[in-house]
Amino acid sequence: MATGFAWIDRLFRGAATRYSAGAPVLTGLAAVHDWSVHLAQSPGRRMDLANKAADAALQLQAYAAWRFTGYVPDQAPAGARFQDPAWTAFPFDILAQGWLGMRDWWHDATSPSRGLNTWSNEQTAFWADLMLDALSPANFALLNPEVIHRTLEQSGTNLQRGWQNWLDDLRREIGGRPQPPSEGFVVGKDLAVTPGKIVYQNDLIELIQYVPQTETVQREPLLIVPAWIMKYYILDLSPHNSLVRWLVGEGFQVFMVSWKNPRPEDGHFRLNDYLDLGIRDALDAVRTITKEPRIHACGYCLGGTLLSIQAARMARDGDDSLATVSLLAAQTDFSEPGDIRLFVDEAQVTFLEDMMELEGIMPARFMSDGFKMLRSETQVWDTAVRRYLLGEAPKTFDLLAWNEDATRMPCGMMRDYLRGLYLENQLALSRYRVDGRVVSISDIRAPVLAVGTTRDHVAPWKSVFKITRLARTDVTFILADGGHNAGIVTEPGHPRRDHLVGHRIAHEHYLSPEAWQAAAAHRQGSWWTSWRDWLIERSGEPRKAPARLGYARAGYPVLRDAPGTYVLDR
Repeated sequence: MATGFAWIDRLFRGAATRYSAGAPVLTGLAAVHDWSVHLAQSPGRRMDLANKAADAALQLQAYAAWRFTGYVPDQAPAGARFQDPAWTAFPFDILAQGWLGMRDWWHDATSPSRGLNTWSNEQTAFWADLMLDALSPANFALLNPEVIHRTLEQSGTNLQRGWQNWLDDLRREIGGRPQPPSEGFVVGKDLAVTPGKIVYQNDLIELIQYVPQTETVQREPLLIVPAWIMKYYILDLSPHNSLVRWLVGEGFQVFMVSWKNPRPEDGHFRLNDYLDLGIRDALDAVRTITKEPRIHACGYCLGGTLLSIQAARMARDGDDSLATVSLLAAQTDFSEPGDIRLFVDEAQVTFLEDMMELEGIMPARFMSDGFKMLRSETQVWDTAVRRYLLGEAPKTFDLLAWNEDATRMPCGMMRDYLRGLYLENQLALSRYRVDGRVVSISDIRAPVLAVGTTRDHVAPWKSVFKITRLARTDVTFILADGGHNAGIVTEPGHPRRDHLVGHRIAHEHYLSPEAWQAAAAHRQGSWWTSWRDWLIERSGEPRKAPARLGYARAGYPVLRDAPGTYVLDR
């Protein structure tokens, strides 16, 4: 029972989370304690680990002895950060080999063991990896041969530039200022440049209608709902890899939801507000503007999760205006949510809730920092070495520039999302309530197409695949090559891309992911073309492209040019 001083606990937890950048520190400490106690009660496992440590030490001694006798390795030590040929030189190669041996030992020590619960095991392995990445000799100027050679070649000017880079980043962090836009990747100038107009705006979204590029268009319009934790232009990057530009060129009437970047005063918005002000209002506007009763709807990442809830809500209420539902890297069952699970448990969600109560929002850096921690070797330490020790300007490209353009999230919505979907998995269990009544994915009757990607650590494809079990309608599943973002943004002509396609007719027997993968049809090239063909098969006869955008007499006038104002708020 809460006491009169419970506010002190909330204040403490909120401040602790704010200054730990959202890292699950207490969860990690509890997990490491659990792992340590279990290891203390496993003498056989300790003996195995002691033997492996002794073997690793002997192998390192033998390697050092070979080096003293004149042996020269023909390649750098294994590992992404030891690829420079300088790591083959003595004594740097011995440092690298020693670190690699320590890493292998810790991987064995934190591997799954009988009797230790999976959660403690995964948390301990995660923190061990963070520790090892931080202790890599590549991170230290006097132990990194690449840094030493660069310093000698440039008479230390690389360290001078690195110092200035560090000071600039520190000032920006203290001042709470976002990373400035990368040169050559300015939104509205270099990115998100597909011609369009803002035809509707409310407190949460701007709705973009794109200018048709063909004389005729597919009759049913396409509404795209991106995730609210990212800027929409991931789907409208550079002209050569813009999904929006490609769809418009293929004759589709495309509309895009552009979410507002919330501020502290927007903290009251709940997940159901995103359904109403986001998808429901956008659907009403699209129907009115195009005068078409049926709409193709597409959701990306959490936008797809939100769209699936809205589709289930509409099916429950007898609204059949969705012609199809496309879900791109979107989960509807969160029982296997990917690496983000390391940051979401009861304790961590409680800490985040208390921090958001203080802030009103989740700061933009929390989500991006969390994803960086999951890939700390490349996204934290390698970047730091190149920026602060080698004095290099950060390498950038359109996808990376978009990734740095992070967004904030309202307190109320994040609470609903983290508890209702992640922790309690209410949507998959048909327990999520909209308008006071539960919704169920099984009610959806519109054909569904879902896309998963092979190397997705945010929404693993086998988790995305669960829609084939939850839905009782025709489901087409596409497994594309790539990761969560790059696997989706894969334009036709992209080299070395292929995908698998399989169909499940309503009421057919369920196939496991492995069985589906074995039976699916293999196709070369981008998955975009398969999706296009699927949409066209479920569309009516093409119609003449509209001469004007918007529909002023019905309350949807053209407000301004795309990309609008919400996407520019940093």
